[in-house]
Amino acid sequence: MRQRRSLAGNILLAGVILILLFWVLFPFYWAFLNSIKKPADTFQSSWIPFLQFQPTLEHWRNELAIPEIRRALWNSTVISVGAASLASVLGTLAAYALARFHFHKPQNGTLTTWFLSQRVLPPVVVVIPFFLLMRQLHLLDSVVALILLNATFTLPFPVIILSQMIRDLPLELEEAAWVDGASRFQSFLQIVVPLILPGLVATWIIAMAFSWNEFLFALSLTTKKAIPMPVIIAGAEHTRGVQFWFVGVRVLMTMLPPLFLALLAQRWIIRGLTLGAVKG
Repeated sequence: MRQRRSLAGNILLAGVILILLFWVLFPFYWAFLNSIKKPADTFQSSWIPFLQFQPTLEHWRNELAIPEIRRALWNSTVISVGAASLASVLGTLAAYALARFHFHKPQNGTLTTWFLSQRVLPPVVVVIPFFLLMRQLHLLDSVVALILLNATFTLPFPVIILSQMIRDLPLELEEAAWVDGASRFQSFLQIVVPLILPGLVATWIIAMAFSWNEFLFALSLTTKKAIPMPVIIAGAEHTRGVQFWFVGVRVLMTMLPPLFLALLAQRWIIRGLTLGAVKG
């Protein structure tokens, strides 16, 4: 009886895993198929290359030859890397302050809640104020504006994760450095930062992925020079309808860079998020 229940449980678990894998991987498969299909094959029920249709790389060559596409890829890279780096630097300093100092007005818990509110707040609420602010600062249609905004909304990730990691570090390590003549900032750079490096890498990748995929601010604050890839994907609709072959190419161009980065650094991500887990 127990063996039957165990077998039924394993079958159910395998079924759930297969459903989840299908749910996650099907968009990649759909984008890949449409990126190598000819326009006439896109509207047919053909799913197996070389058997049901003849694949082509024509759409990839056409897309990569467009200056706007290359500029959008560059803009997405600069914006995501810049925003993730800025959020990581500021977030690490804020996390250290929350972990090692006791504030009264406002208190540490209030400050932590304020950082979390940056993720809870719907971005659409602040689009118009940010638009007016960037227009006043002459930063419309610039990567600087998107770097600042994305860094603001991804700042909670390094603050929350790294503050818990720093709390778990023994204060005696820093005190020993102070006794040897090191300043607080020196002990922070030479002792704390190396110990929380896995969490720092994990939060940087998370912030980079969120900044890479940001659409609303990019659509509202850019017109030509600073357009990133998410806006380019949304522009695949023409008078003849949605050009699915171009959508497939652009989706893969947008999804693959952060995916490869996450796969290469998955060991750091798992270790960093595990070390930064909040204790109950």
